[in-house]
Amino acid sequence: MAPCADFSALREWPADVLVVTSDGSSIPAHSSVLAAASPVLERMIVTARRGRVADGRAVVRVLGAPSDAVAAFLRFLYCRRRPGAARDTAAEWEEEEAAGAHGAALLALAHAYRVPWLKRRAEAGVAARLAAERAVDAMKVAALCDAPRLYLACARLAAKDMDAVERSEGWRFAGRHDAALQVELIQLLHDADQRKERWERERASQHVYRQLSDAMALLDRIFAGETHAEASPCEDGVRRGLEQLMRHFASCGGRTRKPAGCPRCRRAFQLLRLHASVCDRAGGEPCKVPLCSNLKAKMQEEGVDKTWKLLVKKVTRARVMSALASREVPEVVKKSWAKYSSRRAARFR
Repeated sequence: MAPCADFSALREWPADVLVVTSDGSSIPAHSSVLAAASPVLERMIVTARRGRVADGRAVVRVLGAPSDAVAAFLRFLYCRRRPGAARDTAAEWEEEEAAGAHGAALLALAHAYRVPWLKRRAEAGVAARLAAERAVDAMKVAALCDAPRLYLACARLAAKDMDAVERSEGWRFAGRHDAALQVELIQLLHDADQRKERWERERASQHVYRQLSDAMALLDRIFAGETHAEASPCEDGVRRGLEQLMRHFASCGGRTRKPAGCPRCRRAFQLLRLHASVCDRAGGEPCKVPLCSNLKAKMQEEGVDKTWKLLVKKVTRARVMSALASREVPEVVKKSWAKYSSRRAARFR
């Protein structure tokens, strides 16, 4: 076993606490450092002062983890960087090596002794080194230590490579001793698949509403005689299709008889009706799209069903969202968002 760390050299005064691990190893430490880092250790030190060992040091027992992991935990408490402090490259390498070797134990100790900054760091370290063979074990640790980010990382890894997870020893052990964990993981994956399907359907429907919104804007430009030299090939193709559809509607007799007999006339009539529903021209210059005012007056007089109202609402919303997405973001908003993102990233270091 590797020798335990001696933290006496990190403080000028002698160590007044003796940390005893599960295998009986003793690590001298300083009560001021431990009490400042952890409220749980502070209470343990206060209780331990009632009974002292022969050399006058209080005995604090940190059990449930290997002595090397406890030594790494204490070193993190001693070597915590203050805001604005200089970075020591060698110390950073040591901390990264300790986080990689004792990540799960550090997470459990930080959770048990209420050291939130170390808990976030250990959680991020375990999640960064996660492998499919250890996903079930890490998921159990995350559930016990209230580590939602690690729990989510385990679920995502299982969703990507469930075959490797099912071949792992942790999965077989859970099947023998913790079937609820297996059921919970399978339920998470099932729920994730359902959400993914629902999101795909929603994205597809939003794409259709955006296309209808763009078609309404193109109708305005077509009948207003506007042309755009910088239009994309896709927009040019849609414009030509709408122009052909409107020409067919005019020549097929859509103005004089009901368009129900011709599928293309029926499609053109529905587009004109939708345009009349979303057209927001009020007073001033009238809309140049044919039948717009007539269809609008007819719908106001006769009313429309709930399905049509829902379609109009979603197309209008898609038009508003498209306009918001294409507008220029002010510089002050960009700076504010960058400042917020940097602060948020610093919280989880």
